[in-house]
Parts: sequence; C-alpha cells; structure tokens
Amino acid sequence: MTLGTCSRQQEVLELLALGHWPHACAPELRAHLADCHSCADLLLVTQAFQQSRAFTAARAQLPAPGAIWWRAQLRRRNAAIERVGRPMMGAYLFALSITVLVAAALAITQARHGLRWLDWLGQSQLSGFHVQTFNPAAMLGSGWGLTVLIPVLATLVLLGAVVVYLAAERQ
Repeated sequence: MTLGTCSRQQEVLELLALGHWPHACAPELRAHLADCHSCADLLLVTQAFQQSRAFTAARAQLPAPGAIWWRAQLRRRNAAIERVGRPMMGAYLFALSITVLVAAALAITQARHGLRWLDWLGQSQLSGFHVQTFNPAAMLGSGWGLTVLIPVLATLVLLGAVVVYLAAERQ
C-alpha cells in the first residue's frame, strides 16, 4: 500500500488511453492493481469518465446534413439580401428627404405669402381666356408662380418615386 503516487500509474493510464485494459494487461500489473489502492482508484475513476464520455457521445443527435446545408444556404442568402438592401434603403431615404424638402419649401413659401394660394384662381384670367405668348418671367411676376411651381415640384416628387420603385423592382 502506497501513500503518494505510484510509479506504475503512468503505465495504467497508457493502457486505459489505448483501450487495452483489461484484455492486453500483463498479469503482474493486475496483481499490482489488486494491492495498490492508488492505481485501483485511478482505474475506477478513469473507467467511469470513459463510460460517461461514450454514453454522452452515443446520445448526441446531430441534425441531418441536408438541414445543416439548407440553413447555411438560407443564412448566406439572407446576408446577401441585407447587403443588397442597404443601397436601396439609401435611395428610399434620399427620395423621402427630397419629398420632405419640397413639402417644407412649399409650406415656407405659403407661410411667407400669407396662405393666399387659392386667391390666384380668382385673379387669374381663366374666365376671360386670352391667348398670349408664353413668357415665364411675366408669369412668375404676375401671380402665376404657384401655377408653375406646384406642377414642377409634383413632377420631381413623382419622378423620384418612380425611379426608386423601378430600382427596387430590379433587385
């Protein structure tokens, strides 16, 4: 009986690691294990850990390879869609900012002129339609500024929305 570590513990560990215990064990080592409590305890603990490892490895259920491949493809596809979507989000934000800018400019213009944007209908010469040559400077100076400004801004907003829509459809 030994109080410290035994000189044959390394030999017992090698036999256990290689899987040679108890079949390929020398008879003198078996006799030593019957007398040495340190080596017997080492054998008992190591076998318990090996059995637990084998039991756990047998219980491990890996998913089917096809499912793993499908999930990997799905992750790759989602990452590609996210990368493609980033510039589209920029285009959407650009179109939104242009629209908000146009609306803010129209609101500021109307706030400065006192919200008289319906008065130009009454003052216009629509009732007595006169044929004149097209003069944009005279039209803007004579109260027709909103008549030109609103369709131009609406056209810009509409064209921006169409461009964003067509870009989104191609993706």
